[in-house]
Amino acid sequence: MRLGRVGLWTFQLDLQPASAAKEAAIELEELGYGALWLPEAVGREPFVNSTLLLSATHRIVVATGIASIWARDAMTMTAGQLALSEAFPDRFLLGIGVSHQPMVDYVRGQHYDKPLTKMREYLEAMDGAIYMAPRPENEPRRVLAALGPKMLELAAAKALGAHPYFVPVEHTAFARDVLGEGPMLCPEQAVVLATDPEAARAAARQHMATYLTLPNYTNNLRRFGWGDDDFADGGTDALVDAIVAWGDEAAIFARVRDHLDAGADHVCVQVLGENAAALPMEQWRTLAPALLALR
Repeated sequence: MRLGRVGLWTFQLDLQPASAAKEAAIELEELGYGALWLPEAVGREPFVNSTLLLSATHRIVVATGIASIWARDAMTMTAGQLALSEAFPDRFLLGIGVSHQPMVDYVRGQHYDKPLTKMREYLEAMDGAIYMAPRPENEPRRVLAALGPKMLELAAAKALGAHPYFVPVEHTAFARDVLGEGPMLCPEQAVVLATDPEAARAAARQHMATYLTLPNYTNNLRRFGWGDDDFADGGTDALVDAIVAWGDEAAIFARVRDHLDAGADHVCVQVLGENAAALPMEQWRTLAPALLALR
């Protein structure tokens, strides 16, 4: 499986008709991006979405960032992973995570409890799941959405590695230290391709608003010295700048390079546009030459 050093994390493909999403994926593959990371929240079902995009392309890896363990039982998750891995050899990467209490309790109508224990038991159930269809030639791969040390340790022991989301560069260095050498580390990095500080930070705050209400993310940021004053009113400028890189191509390049220097193997770049529902196709094109020069 060749992820390359840089991939794209995007929800915008979910917001397009399937035909338009597939056309965009074809161009992103041609531009040279190594992977497309797709979320699971209120858009397309991620295994269906992955199938649509894998079927339209030939090389690019499609990864779930992340598929929720509350959305399907372990046997169903395993069946989806094995089916896609067999149909598209070395091109599907399963990212799974425990999601967040509001999504699980209020949107899905389930009960969010003991996420670390739930994930550990879920992985054991996946490993023991019955599957009678043809299996992939190579072992299918999975990464865990991991922020804290215990989930990172589990990612190192029971997965290919970790996919942290909504993290500063300091977390990447921390995660590499916990994971040790070997396990993959694929952090997400949100970016705004704009040089005006006011406009760039406004776009960043719009993106950050929901995440700053979720304890999983704010508790993780507290590990690195951020506190309630930093989270208020959409985030201080310092916090905004730590979470969302903004500026020209060189500035975005520098932030991605910082993650790689801190121990990341692959950085999942999420481009934030003025219109959250529109494809940032022009920004993806503009960033490709700089980002894909990273080695």
